[in-house]
Amino acid sequence: MLTQETYTNGVSPPCPACGGPAGAPYGAHKDWILHECSQCGLIYLDPMPGPALINYMYSDAYEDATTSYFAKAAKKLRHARRVMALLVRVVPGGRFLDIGCNGGFMVEAARERGFEAYGADPDPVSIRYASAHFPLGRFAAGTIETFAPEVLQFDLIQCSEVIEHVPDVDRFMGAIAARLKPGGHVYITTPDISHWRRPRKLIDWDGFAPPAHCLYFRPASLKALAARHGLSVVRARFAWKPGIKMLLKRP
Repeated sequence: MLTQETYTNGVSPPCPACGGPAGAPYGAHKDWILHECSQCGLIYLDPMPGPALINYMYSDAYEDATTSYFAKAAKKLRHARRVMALLVRVVPGGRFLDIGCNGGFMVEAARERGFEAYGADPDPVSIRYASAHFPLGRFAAGTIETFAPEVLQFDLIQCSEVIEHVPDVDRFMGAIAARLKPGGHVYITTPDISHWRRPRKLIDWDGFAPPAHCLYFRPASLKALAARHGLSVVRARFAWKPGIKMLLKRP
């Protein structure tokens, strides 16, 4: 269970979001130790999960596309179309990338709106599903870091429920910023640890899932991370569930 013990077996690294000084120990869950940044409020694992564990967790995240996630494909596509209907009010067209595209639903919704639409996901099973069901989209098995910025840049990037999984989030956000065209936008969603509807006991919150979720943002920490990479907040959408929905822009 989560405790509020004081740990003396190591020093917390600088905050992954704002780069501030080492944060204070926050607690522990099973074998995972958390720290809290005193400047931006990010809560993060230290140590972070290593490459072998990351590979294991995301090599077939949806059990060969047999989980309920893919069983609700029609619902997922309807939701993607609703989100895209809001985003096109800000970015009416151009080149679109969905980071962590899973089954390709947002890519298809963007393509229907006239975007040149791409999706990337480290899970090859998801990419196979997306390619088979939405063959007019362009899909790649990999991460945002594998896209060369001098080859492909985007008018609109979506990163939904992905950033909380990323051990090197500074590099990750830098890659997003580099792949945005000047004036381009990125729409990010992630669980909000500071949300007023989050369960009082952290372990009762479905957003708390170490080591899969290794970062726990609040709006201030996501803004701080974005600012380090030259991205400014355009708007933050209201979220009834404990989450952040933030639209950022590259100048």
